[in-house]
Amino acid sequence: MSDASVHQLLHPSHWKTAVGYANGTLASGRTVYVGGQIGWNAGQVFESDDFVAQVHQALINIVEVLDEAGAGPEHLVRLTWYVTDKQEYLARLKEVGAAYREVLGKHFPAMTMVQVADLIEDRAKVEIEATAVLPEG
Repeated sequence: MSDASVHQLLHPSHWKTAVGYANGTLASGRTVYVGGQIGWNAGQVFESDDFVAQVHQALINIVEVLDEAGAGPEHLVRLTWYVTDKQEYLARLKEVGAAYREVLGKHFPAMTMVQVADLIEDRAKVEIEATAVLPEG
C-alpha cells in the first residue's frame, strides 16, 4: 500500500486523470460503514436550505461518525452521493469542491453520484454514504 492509511488508489495508466475522485481503492483493515448523512446538524435541524451548505454539513456529519470509530477523512475509501438536482450540483461545483476540501481535505476516494427523485427528509437536497477502512489492530 502506498501510505500508512491502508489504502491505495487504483487508476489504469492509460485512462484520463480522475479529478476530485478515484476510480477505485484497494484497502485492507477494519471497515466502517457510515449510513447516509444529510445536511442537518446533530440536533436533526436543517440550518439552511442552500445546497452547498447542506453538502458541507453532511460531510461534517460523516467526519463526526468516523471519529466515533477512531477514523478520519484519510480512511475514506468510498463515498456515494445522492442529489435531488444534478443541475444545481453542476452549477455550483466549485463551491461544492471548496466545501469538500474544507471538511475532508485533499483526500479523494472512489465516488459515485446519482440524482434521485427525492430523499426521505423533505428539506434534504443531498445524502452521502461513506465507507472507511482503518488499519488492523
